[in-house]
Amino acid sequence: MDDTGVPVKIPGSVRRIVSLVPSLTESVAATVPRALVGATDWCSHPAGLDVVRVRGTKNPDLDAIRRLRPDVVLANAEENRVPDIEALRESGVAVWVTKIETVEEAFASLARMFAVACRTRSPEWLEAAREAWRAPFAGARRTAVVPIWRRPWMVVGRDTFTGDVLRRLGVDNLYAAHPERYPKIPLAELNDRRPDLVVLPDEPYAFSGTDGPESFPGHTCALVSGRLLTWYGPSLVQAPALLRQALG
Repeated sequence: MDDTGVPVKIPGSVRRIVSLVPSLTESVAATVPRALVGATDWCSHPAGLDVVRVRGTKNPDLDAIRRLRPDVVLANAEENRVPDIEALRESGVAVWVTKIETVEEAFASLARMFAVACRTRSPEWLEAAREAWRAPFAGARRTAVVPIWRRPWMVVGRDTFTGDVLRRLGVDNLYAAHPERYPKIPLAELNDRRPDLVVLPDEPYAFSGTDGPESFPGHTCALVSGRLLTWYGPSLVQAPALLRQALG
């Protein structure tokens, strides 16, 4: 069964994989590159990836996916739509859905995905990522708000991979207890919370030095790579060190 508890019939040998998740695309490309035959338009890593593109994570070209005759399609419960997953399954395509909300879940989910859905050994980079995240944070903790969009302003809320990454680096999300995972919050309220940090990733909204910090006068803003903060894949190896540096 995949991470959502759905039984998935995987052939004994997997030679054709389509990925509908950028971080999973990077993971497969770094592990069994010859098996990867399709990916979304948003799959930007590794650079120069030469596979068939099947549109976006929210609007995949289902017919194009079927024409690729994949042994398995890799998806994610948060990034991909249930109707698309069900439509592929109804046409006989095996779809393996991951569900990842913490760093530890990423390690476990990726190990299962490679072993069961991709029929391959766990990659060396995955063990290196485990090792990179092994040491617990021991310094002074800080608070943060983490905008992911503006017009309207949206922030990271409860039960997110991003929130767990920051928590493990000593940064506590002030909206971790919000009932929504990505709530819309007025800018005035974000400023009134007086966080120690305003963490501004470059995706999904491309915050930059000239687009974002000006909205938080008097606050310390940290511009970070969205890939390091939100992707679960080979980037997990370098993420702890690079994020600590970016967070200051």
